[in-house]
Amino acid sequence: MKTSRPNTLTIAGSDSGGGAGIQADLKTFHARGTHGLTAITAVTSQNTRGVSAVHTLPLAHVRSQLDAVFDDFPIAAVKTGMLGSAAMTRLVASEMRRRKPAWLVVDPVMLATSGARLLDEDALDALIGRLIPLADVLTPNLPEAEALLGRPLGRDIDAAGADLLTLGARGVLLKGGHAKGHEIVDRYYDAGGMIEIRHPRLPFEGHGSGCTLASAVAAELAKGKSPHAAVRIAVTWLDKAFQRAWRPGGGAAHVLGH
Repeated sequence: MKTSRPNTLTIAGSDSGGGAGIQADLKTFHARGTHGLTAITAVTSQNTRGVSAVHTLPLAHVRSQLDAVFDDFPIAAVKTGMLGSAAMTRLVASEMRRRKPAWLVVDPVMLATSGARLLDEDALDALIGRLIPLADVLTPNLPEAEALLGRPLGRDIDAAGADLLTLGARGVLLKGGHAKGHEIVDRYYDAGGMIEIRHPRLPFEGHGSGCTLASAVAAELAKGKSPHAAVRIAVTWLDKAFQRAWRPGGGAAHVLGH
């Protein structure tokens, strides 16, 4: 009988539809063999059709959640998702600088799959200036990468990857799901170069895929994998989760088969 698992912490928002955010993170942590801990930053009212409301939790309560989990659990890796505001981003960055987790994966959540904005515009500076420099792996999709760089990516994706590294994260997983084509190409960049992972594009929209991928990377790091190995394992596993996806609600979005 397995008596212990590494502890992984997600700092993110709650999705009432169960497909993204904290809910997706916890399902991923469990599926990848770790014990999931949470610090909830916001409560969203959403379903497979979209987001109808967002309530950001008080900073003091988010800090108390972090105190509770760090004071009791040896935390092997931390993943951040929806932070929502500049003040929340600064708080999380300050706590990560103080707590110094062995691994920090930053998913720069800005928009929901439905297009609803999940990060205040004034929070972008705090994300770039305070949190990303602490990250071991940054996991932007293509629109998030453009927002972080303040420019279109253009055709030279590798130049964009190099520019993203200058923001301070030790590795960048640039997700290719928003590009066109029959294949999805995910690229991981760090000081050692670039690795490319290709997989077929499936003909539907997967809700919570970014949350799930970042959490899978965090879980693999928590289990002792190198960043390169963690990224490869996480991307391959996410592809299988897409293949097991289904539509639980009335909208077009599919939830992943964790």
